[in-house]
Parts: sequence; C-alpha cells; structure tokens
Amino acid sequence: MRRAISLWPRGQWPADATVARVTLAFEDRHRRRIRLRDDDDAPFLLDLPSAVLLADGDGLELEGGGFIAVRAAAEPVVDVLGRDPAHTARLAWHVGNRHAPMQVLDDGHLRIADDHVLVAMLEGLGARLEHRAAPFAPEPGAYAGGGHAHGA
Repeated sequence: MRRAISLWPRGQWPADATVARVTLAFEDRHRRRIRLRDDDDAPFLLDLPSAVLLADGDGLELEGGGFIAVRAAAEPVVDVLGRDPAHTARLAWHVGNRHAPMQVLDDGHLRIADDHVLVAMLEGLGARLEHRAAPFAPEPGAYAGGGHAHGA
C-alpha cells in the first residue's frame, strides 16, 4: 500500500510529481495516521510524525516518490456578511465567543459551517447570510502551533 510520509504546503512541492488527488471535508483534514482512499478510490496510508491540518493545495509526499494533492471538499457552509467592517467584526466576535470554527474570506466576509444555532444567532444580530456548498478552511487559532509539518 502507498504510504504518505510528509506534508508539503501549497506551492512548496512539485505539482508535476502528482500521482493522485484526495478530496476531504474540513473535519477529515486534521490527521496523523489513517487509511484513506484517493479520488480514484485507491487506498493509501497517511503516516505522518504528528497530527497536522491538511490544507487545500498541500502535497502529501509518498514513500518512494510522487505526491498526492490535497483538495478541500465543498461542504455546507454559510457566508456571513455584515453591514460594514465594524458590524462584521462584532459578528466575528460573537462566533468566536462560542468557540466555533470560522474562516475569514479574502473579501472580509466570514464563513462558518452551516449550523442552525449559529445561523439563528447571526440572523438576530442583523447579518446577511448566504448558504452554499464551498470548501471550509477556518482560522487555526492563536494556540494551534504551526499546523504544517514540512518535508525534508
């Protein structure tokens, strides 16, 4: 069985050495050791020295050569839009106060997992909400400790 032994961040591994791809939801991307199946249903063993967050675009180096490209799966999420930057900051504070994972999008909006309790709270706070299926990559948190194990 193929064995993935190290994780390389997006842009720091040779994409032309890709031999397979694996698409995973957020909850399935924080791993150390587990048997997985790539997108062609071929098995491989993820066998890393420590648990890491696999991010969209990362590469899993295989023992003996080649890489498996990591893709973030589209999943049910809610994009949260405030009236202005101050309102958006307040919305982010309320989500963070509930220790819920949250992604800050490039346009300054927020993204959360589609959770009816958080959605009701945000609606009550005046947020505009857009339900969609999209990759979810929340902030790792101030005490997450790095996140990536770089290959040699």
